[in-house]
Amino acid sequence: MEKTPPQRIRTISELHRLFGLPKPEHPLLSVVLIEPFAEPPVIPAKLVVTDMYIISLKKGFLGPIKIKYGQQVYDFDEGVLSFMAPGQVFGVDIQKYSSPTQSGWMLLIHPDFFWNTALARQIRQYEFFSYSVNEALFLSAKEEATLTRLIDHINQEYQANLDKFSHQIILAQIEALLSYSDRFYERQFITRRISNHQFLDQVDQLLTTWLADEERLSRGLPTVQAVAGQLHVSPDYLSGLLRQLTGLNTQQHIHQRLLERAKEKLSTTSLSVSEIAYQLGFEHPQSFSRLFKEKTHQSPLAFRQSFH
Repeated sequence: MEKTPPQRIRTISELHRLFGLPKPEHPLLSVVLIEPFAEPPVIPAKLVVTDMYIISLKKGFLGPIKIKYGQQVYDFDEGVLSFMAPGQVFGVDIQKYSSPTQSGWMLLIHPDFFWNTALARQIRQYEFFSYSVNEALFLSAKEEATLTRLIDHINQEYQANLDKFSHQIILAQIEALLSYSDRFYERQFITRRISNHQFLDQVDQLLTTWLADEERLSRGLPTVQAVAGQLHVSPDYLSGLLRQLTGLNTQQHIHQRLLERAKEKLSTTSLSVSEIAYQLGFEHPQSFSRLFKEKTHQSPLAFRQSFH
């Protein structure tokens, strides 16, 4: 089956027509206030690419509206801020709404609006316009109010009779909006890093408890699937997060903790290598010795002898 190409939207006027909005006041800039609607707009293509910057705050979408941007699906059930740059493809999946309570705003900016200004060069340096940032920005009520005030100022200038000062005033408000967004993203990433490290503590505590439980180990080694199940996450998510935090996937993390426990037993007990292997959950001592040598470049016996 031939793949349908993305629907390309080249101008702000086209986007207004697509969403059934009045003609924009300015060809290169538009502020769209999102209001409740009984029926969602009809977008013919599943994939869309625009020639403009889109900064949007959407909240209260109780029915299923999903936006796929890069590798992340954004669910707009809560107030989140998202950023899209010209030429970036995003997917749209809109279904019938259960309750029309949506609100928020969209700021549409054609790149020509920045022509011959510092923002023309600087705007793509903001990381939140990159596919590599795979999550939307979740705002606190105070942060949302700060950005909405800036949008209100832009909208006032947009709706007024434009004069020679309007362009510079709007540019200053956009620059402030981007700077605040940068600050709020940094706050979110700090919070997320703390949360992730708390999750790493949970993984370490789980493996510590597991490897100290000889009865449990008698039934076999901890597996990636079992560890992920205990933490109520998918195996892929767990491995990806651990790799991000420690450089090791889940299997490597398990091996590292097994080797730490093995080294402790080799250096502080008189148990044989086979006994240690069985206690750690290995079905065959040879498998334990092979793993130990592969990871430490020493046999278990050579490691033990280095302590005497």
